[in-house]
Amino acid sequence: MSDFDLFVIGAGSAGVRASRMAAAKGLKVAVAESRYLGGTCVNVGCVPKKLFVYGSEIPHMIEDAKGYGFDLSVNHFSWDTLRNNKTKEIERLNGIYQKLLDNSGVTTIIGHAKLIGKNQVDVDGETYTADKILLATGGWPVLPEIEGKEHCVNSNDFFYLDTLPKKVLVLGSGYIAVEFAGILNGLGCETTIASRSGKLLRGFDESTRSFAQTEILKKNLNLIAAQPEKITKQADKFHVVLSNGDAIDVDLVVSAIGRSPNIENLGIKEQGIRIADNGYIEVNDQYETNLSGVYALGDLIDTPQLTPVALAEAMMFLKQQYDKQDTVLNYDNIATAVFSQPSLATVGVTEEQALKQGIDTQIFESEFRALRLTITDSTERTYMKLVVDKKTDKVIGAHMVGEHAAEIIQGIAIAIKAGATKSIFDETIGIHPSSAEEFVTMRTPSN
Repeated sequence: MSDFDLFVIGAGSAGVRASRMAAAKGLKVAVAESRYLGGTCVNVGCVPKKLFVYGSEIPHMIEDAKGYGFDLSVNHFSWDTLRNNKTKEIERLNGIYQKLLDNSGVTTIIGHAKLIGKNQVDVDGETYTADKILLATGGWPVLPEIEGKEHCVNSNDFFYLDTLPKKVLVLGSGYIAVEFAGILNGLGCETTIASRSGKLLRGFDESTRSFAQTEILKKNLNLIAAQPEKITKQADKFHVVLSNGDAIDVDLVVSAIGRSPNIENLGIKEQGIRIADNGYIEVNDQYETNLSGVYALGDLIDTPQLTPVALAEAMMFLKQQYDKQDTVLNYDNIATAVFSQPSLATVGVTEEQALKQGIDTQIFESEFRALRLTITDSTERTYMKLVVDKKTDKVIGAHMVGEHAAEIIQGIAIAIKAGATKSIFDETIGIHPSSAEEFVTMRTPSN
């Protein structure tokens, strides 16, 4: 008889959800974690990032306040206060995760776990057996393969900087890099982004991405269309040689070029579990690897790397394995947001994806200055876009750049998931005055 019905390796979003909900079904469950409860999102991702974004937006708000008659100024900013208050909040959340596990009856094992057999797990020298083993160890930041890469601060360490740099270079052009650059810039750092293509947020809807880049760079961020080739430490500075022949001296180099599956020292290769060419663990629709009884989900597999997706996969795993439901997770129309400044949010297909799929589309776009900013000196503008299938009249994509983009697109995502048509959007009476009402007042296609 096995020690556990289910043994989960990794207490991140997916691991905690799967373990405590399995325990709620009466199963005997253990979860092993060697680092911190809550995983990337709680500790070095979504939550601390959003807190830092909130902090970095305050100087902009103070500047905008002048138009409303308030004579405000930033007298002092304490990086230590922001960082430490963030850490206290993370520690509070860690405690909540522990209580959730304890109250659910999950056995929490602190230590490094790895597979040593089909139904066996080793945790720091102690062996446990389980009928099913679930791998949920998430992702880990990668560094550029260049000389001097050890001088980079990765996207985990970013949240625990001892001091705030005066001048910083951020490597990357995806959402992590753009968000970090916005935070640093907002907090008063002279910030430069190094992007190979010179384009930010590639992969998003092109006109939306392009609009976002223009607005992001309005806030005195610098963008270099080059990659770093070598980093050397010179006294208290870092000298970065770029692929375009230029060089830049900064106080800090932040690598935000992405994350990869955290599969090192998990016994995966030793047990013959297949890894795809892109580094993700191969699984079937039931999240099972080629090794019977061993499963993987979340950032370990090639699905959208988002916390809500990991949570949904955990719930689907339980339905498939323990409720015997013959169903699979639908990954269509997953909304997502980039907490850049201004923010970008999106759901459904991009205009480019629709074209590639051979869908005859109508595009509806709107660009305007948000009401809140009309009596300020801010030149920030908002952009909204709908992609409509001309044949069915269904809205199949919605994209936005501007204030509250994530909050607005979340509601639009429900409508798109429900199959709402453009006619339904048109018949919906808007909330006035709001930016959101623009999504139901766009009448003239732009194509």
